[in-house]
Amino acid sequence: MTAIKPLVLVDGSSYLYRAFHALPPLNTSTGQPTGAIKGVINMLRRLQKDYPDSPIAVVFDAKGKTFRDDMYSQYKAQRPPMPDDLRSQVEPINAIVDAMGLPRLMIDGVEADDVIGTLAAQAGRERPVLVSTGDKDMAQLVNEHVTLVNTMTDTVMDIAGVNEKFGIPPELIIDFLALMGDKVDNIPGVAGVGEKTALALLQALGSLEDIYNNLEKVPDLAIRGAKGIAKKLEDSREQAFLSYALATIKCDVPLDVSVQDLLPTEPDNARLLSLFTEFEFKTWVQELSRHERAESLAQSDLLGDDNIGANESVEEAPAFAGKTDYQLILTQSQFDDWLKRLEAAPLFAFDTETTSLNYMQARVVGVSFAIQAGQAAYLPFGHDYLDAPDQLDENAVLAALKPLLEDAGKAKLGQNLKYDANVLANHGIALRGIAEDTMLESYVLDSVGSRHDMDTLALKHLGHSTIHFEDIAGKGAKQITFNQIALEQAGPYAAEDADITLRLHQAMSPQLRACSSLMSVYRDIELPLVPVLSRIERNGAFVSRELLSKQSHELGLKMQALEKEAYDLAGGEFNLASPKQLGEILFERLSIPVIKKTPKGAPSTAEEVLAELAHDYPLPKVILEHRGMAKLKSTYTDKLPLLIDPATGRIHTSYHQAVAATGRLSSSDPNLQNIPIRSAEGRRIRQAFIAPPGYVILAADYSQIELRIMAHLSGDRGLIDAFSRGEDIHKATAAEVFGVAVNEVSDDQRRNAKAINFGLIYGMSAFGLARQLHLGRKEAQQYIDLYFERYPGVLRYMEETRVLASEKGYVETLFGRRLYLPEINASNGMRRQAAERTAINAPMQGTAADIIKRAMIAVDRYLSDSGVDARMIMQVHDELVLEVAPDALDSVKSELVKLMMAAGDLSVPLEVGIGVGANWDEAH
Repeated sequence: MTAIKPLVLVDGSSYLYRAFHALPPLNTSTGQPTGAIKGVINMLRRLQKDYPDSPIAVVFDAKGKTFRDDMYSQYKAQRPPMPDDLRSQVEPINAIVDAMGLPRLMIDGVEADDVIGTLAAQAGRERPVLVSTGDKDMAQLVNEHVTLVNTMTDTVMDIAGVNEKFGIPPELIIDFLALMGDKVDNIPGVAGVGEKTALALLQALGSLEDIYNNLEKVPDLAIRGAKGIAKKLEDSREQAFLSYALATIKCDVPLDVSVQDLLPTEPDNARLLSLFTEFEFKTWVQELSRHERAESLAQSDLLGDDNIGANESVEEAPAFAGKTDYQLILTQSQFDDWLKRLEAAPLFAFDTETTSLNYMQARVVGVSFAIQAGQAAYLPFGHDYLDAPDQLDENAVLAALKPLLEDAGKAKLGQNLKYDANVLANHGIALRGIAEDTMLESYVLDSVGSRHDMDTLALKHLGHSTIHFEDIAGKGAKQITFNQIALEQAGPYAAEDADITLRLHQAMSPQLRACSSLMSVYRDIELPLVPVLSRIERNGAFVSRELLSKQSHELGLKMQALEKEAYDLAGGEFNLASPKQLGEILFERLSIPVIKKTPKGAPSTAEEVLAELAHDYPLPKVILEHRGMAKLKSTYTDKLPLLIDPATGRIHTSYHQAVAATGRLSSSDPNLQNIPIRSAEGRRIRQAFIAPPGYVILAADYSQIELRIMAHLSGDRGLIDAFSRGEDIHKATAAEVFGVAVNEVSDDQRRNAKAINFGLIYGMSAFGLARQLHLGRKEAQQYIDLYFERYPGVLRYMEETRVLASEKGYVETLFGRRLYLPEINASNGMRRQAAERTAINAPMQGTAADIIKRAMIAVDRYLSDSGVDARMIMQVHDELVLEVAPDALDSVKSELVKLMMAAGDLSVPLEVGIGVGANWDEAH
């Protein structure tokens, strides 16, 4: 007969604090607090190993007060608040526990001990129970069915164990705690009675009640100071029995779950890999990676190889066993041999090592290759440190590689090949044949699963910790550039880059091939976009240093005037950038009401708080104006001139494909996506982006593209008809919601309708709409109700999307891009609702991103094939910006509209607005 497996109940809160104090608090390489995460999860993994097939449930204390606070207001009053370093680890622990498939419980109004006591009492009638804890109070639960286990001290405690440890049986543990009290929980106990006295009293007289029934016997006991103890007991009678009640674990908590519900679900290994990788738990990553690779390869075998591209030669990605064969190419014969192998290979991994991350100024100092996993080479030619060994001539090497690298028929594989393409262009080489990019493979597979850099991906997919750049180049101010790194270190690092890139492709490609829609996003959108973005980046944008300098000076003067105005309103000078000083002035000196506090309890001076206060008080309004100008000055008017490339006289941003979860592009150095356009000062910055002599600026952008996508996705006839008729959608919505004719819609009604239109696609609640429109919450809800009444298809789409997202764990764009939603079924309501809002908006925002990317590819092809005198210089949200020769303007405008409208096939027409001017602001 098979023995019944015990139910394991884990006191998560107990381990949380103990792990935090017992383990190194920080990850030494990232500086992140991870000690508590590691301790708690290590304990759970240990329990899974020690008690296989046993159901394991994890119980944490809920936030807020419990019934014990009602009994005694000073309960736990002396306990300090949770340290910030520990608080930051709570959510990751919850996420990992959920991904492990373990039931996680937090019950309001009681402590974890009470939940565990209740479940132990229920389960003890049917099966053995193990309570995993480090808390001595739990010893009161021990009986013939319940045993304690502490994985941190590797101890197990049954009835005999309690007797041996405490000198009393489990049924007297509450009495023991009642007598001696508990400083940590601020349980008072009996004044003057410590551990030894309490133990002696219990051993001699029995329970707390027995002791108080026999106080006359206390002076005769063989206890030090026995004669005075009786009076202490008598004086503390009330608090002794209060302490007894406080120390008693409640075993009859009303629960929504039963013991039968505490069954584990299948672990989400992909999510676990992502989390373990994020916090650099390398051993656990390696264990899970081996399992995931085995599963992936098994699935690949079932799928077959029908989807392998003509340029691919996918083999099993071998584990990192045995030695790798990494070569350092220093002779012509070695180079000739590798060149032949590269020319014969159907696909090879390629990487550059350079002098800078600035792609416009970087020079290549060496290249690495890999054709087979485990075999790679580094070819240096630009290492110029003292005593560097002789290397092959740079010009000769690049001349020999140029035909291979420029051959579109020779398939190349890399990690972020756009950067390599840009740097090779500095040497006169136009990289073609970009067949695979592991950064983009990872991004398409799961945009939110982890970072997409090579080091992170190697840990996640291969269980391998790579050589980090800092390991060989140093950190901070002492970091050296790659050309200064000794070849003994540079060779293995660079060769590993190529090898890992090849292995990552071999690991991820089968996963992409298993899903045709994801493969289409990768092959038809992301990969073709790489050379397009490279050209846009290298084209750059022409800016006027003089206009920026003038605006910067004027902003400085306006900021000074605003400072003086703020001082006058505040009644004295203060640091406008100091939240503490500002808070004192607003909420103490001026007695402005506090509407929100920081996590530490201080009055908040965050931007949204000041924006709300600015409606009624002048000083917050002045502070916001000052902050806005300070940001414009520091971020743009002061910084943009510093980013002008000395060789081209232009600004060259970097576009990032693998950052935004929805598929949107982001940019940096400078960030072109965030230049404000609603304020006059923000538009002046766009005026500094000027056309060079002989050209004009052309800006083409999609009109209300996300609303049009909403109409398509929802199938709502009212929205579709309004767009098809070419109506002003905000006026049309206002007419429907407010029950007036379109030509009678007021400006305020249109403004409100616009807020509803855009607010709903971003999941705005009635509360959010009320704040934006300065209405009552009830009135805002009436607007939303009317909207859904007039456009029922939108409501149906939202409800169906929530359900599908919950079932699948992801949502998709029209083109098959997926956005995974790890919190869509979270037990925490706020996190779940946030995921639901994302689920509704992501298909719209993601589809818009796909459409603009498809448009960029088509426009780039047109510009290249036609030879027209025009070039793309920027992409910002739903807008393309070009420099066009005046004589080509008409043909470019006509073709641009046609190509952009054809980039997405919706049930409503896409509308493209075209503007032309001497600068970006005029054109927009």
